[in-house]
Amino acid sequence: MEITDIEAFAINVPLVPFEDGGIRPYVTNHNSLTDMDRVLVRVDTDEGISGWGEVRVFLTPEATVSIIEDGIRPFVVGQSPFELEKFRRQVFIEYANADMFFAPVEVACWDIVGKSLEKPIYELLGGWTTPSQTNMKHRNHQNDSGDSHEVEVAYCLGILPVEESRQRAAEVLQEGYSVLKTKAGRDWKEDIARIKAMHEEVDGKLEFRLDPNQGWTTDQAIRVGSELADAGIYLQYMEQPIRVDAHKSLASLKNQTGQPMGPNEDTYLPHNLRRLVDTGAIDVAVLDLTPAGGIAGLRQQTAIAEDAGIPITHHCAFDLGVRTSAILHAVHGLPGFSLPPDSVYYGWEDDVIVN
Repeated sequence: MEITDIEAFAINVPLVPFEDGGIRPYVTNHNSLTDMDRVLVRVDTDEGISGWGEVRVFLTPEATVSIIEDGIRPFVVGQSPFELEKFRRQVFIEYANADMFFAPVEVACWDIVGKSLEKPIYELLGGWTTPSQTNMKHRNHQNDSGDSHEVEVAYCLGILPVEESRQRAAEVLQEGYSVLKTKAGRDWKEDIARIKAMHEEVDGKLEFRLDPNQGWTTDQAIRVGSELADAGIYLQYMEQPIRVDAHKSLASLKNQTGQPMGPNEDTYLPHNLRRLVDTGAIDVAVLDLTPAGGIAGLRQQTAIAEDAGIPITHHCAFDLGVRTSAILHAVHGLPGFSLPPDSVYYGWEDDVIVN
């Protein structure tokens, strides 16, 4: 089987408003989102089997489509979708990390392989599962044999006023979630107030992840983590609280705050995961298959974290059904994923897939 063509499609999907049970506007340290641009990637083969991948937009939808169709396509057309390690390592663009743009193509190849063999991807990855990933609600995959596999996900919430955050925390608990992740970083005092209000509203029955997207200085991160610990609130992890490549400062935060550190953007940089482990700057690995170069690249990263005894979860990048499905198969099939992946899938007005 050979790859014959690659085509990319830019789309835009709105988010459901907060008052209708959604998450719009989704406010972060960097922006406020009411919709999201995505690029879908279809890989075709000479045997009539096509696979799909998905990626977030880089700069503009047109630029992302061009990079994939004009830049990545020539590297992979004519090669076998089964030989993922072979041709993904041939993709080289001087002065650039092409992994992000190769990733949707790589995921589409896994899709092709699964369809060709009539096997779900998690099974091809080894069929790993953990107790925390079975018998859970919210996301279900059913294979042709009728076997059901469910993966718990963490609910994600933008920066909202304290009372709206409190209200949504109660609703999230009622819906059966056990983990809520909220954005932060614009006002560290407000971030503390929101977590305290949500924790109080649910009587400590939710675990929280706090993600300022590098939005705090080190001293602010110390104050946030320490004040929450003094209030008896211990986060599942604090996600990338300070800028990337400040590994020694990140390593000191756990000792000074009592809160686990979960680097995310730091893991996007090649070889940084190993440096984070060696520096003692990571308590939870918040990984992402797109900057890793796809599912095979993610498998390499999970091996590093698992060998170091570090729990792993998967990041959400406002994923529609295609990438959400890939993530669910990956966390169900790869060892080391012991914490629920993030998701905003419930926040979309629509999706590009039916099932």
